[in-house]
Amino acid sequence: MNSDSPHDDTTQRTLFSTGPAQPTLRSACVVVIHGEGLGKRVDIHDRPILVGRNQDADLVIEHKSVSRQHCRLWNDAGRFRIRDLGATNPTRLNDARIEQDALLADGDRITIGESVLKFIAEDSVEARYHEEIYQLAIHDPLTGLHNRRHFCESADLEIARAVRHDRMLALCIIDVDLFKPVNDRHGHIAGDEVLRGIGAIVRQHARGDDVAARIGGEEFALLLPECALADAIQLAERLRAAVADAVFTPGGAPQRITISIGIASLSPDRAARGPLMAAADAALYRAKSEGRNRVCVED
Repeated sequence: MNSDSPHDDTTQRTLFSTGPAQPTLRSACVVVIHGEGLGKRVDIHDRPILVGRNQDADLVIEHKSVSRQHCRLWNDAGRFRIRDLGATNPTRLNDARIEQDALLADGDRITIGESVLKFIAEDSVEARYHEEIYQLAIHDPLTGLHNRRHFCESADLEIARAVRHDRMLALCIIDVDLFKPVNDRHGHIAGDEVLRGIGAIVRQHARGDDVAARIGGEEFALLLPECALADAIQLAERLRAAVADAVFTPGGAPQRITISIGIASLSPDRAARGPLMAAADAALYRAKSEGRNRVCVED
């Protein structure tokens, strides 16, 4: 049949467009969120970015754990990639060693020696950068827990509220047992991995309204509003056991890591942060002196 015939019933093929091309990211940035160079930022546009200890690097991190030319980041047609450059301490992406070129996603954490960078890839890089700086002000970038400054501010508010409304409140001070030998034997990078793992366990055991923080090198705090002393002891024992049962591998070999915990509860003579923390510290000191890997309460 003639294809021009009005009676032609041949089905016409219709080709649908896949739609407009997806917009590519025009720029991104990395921000140093832990270690040497804290707060430094470098934008990634069309030119590859070199990170290292060399003064001619685009992002200079002057620390002995960082190689002169540590890694390179670049924009690959709208997708961002990273490559380790044979660094002595291999570049790690989200705690996994980079074996070859790796694709970066928004929020990825890049470990460069003892420093940690965060990759930001959003339409508003500037806004995200300033938000990241704010988060640096209230969080410990190594563990993701609150930092000491934010903990102190939160503790003052929670203690005042508990006193005003005659509510219960308890405080746990947590210290990693014999942590210095871990750093001395395996180095600070391995030590940081241990602290990051313990921080994750602390976060898992914190309740919704609790304030979990890293308040010192290997010292953590857990503020427990609306929590009776007996319940605080049970939580602390679960936390202590979870750390003791966890597998840590500083230096590549499994090693048992333990914590000691001191607990104090709110009382008329501990109606402020200073006395409450001093009481919890005293209980922690007793836990250490009695053999470590235990929970003690300041009566």
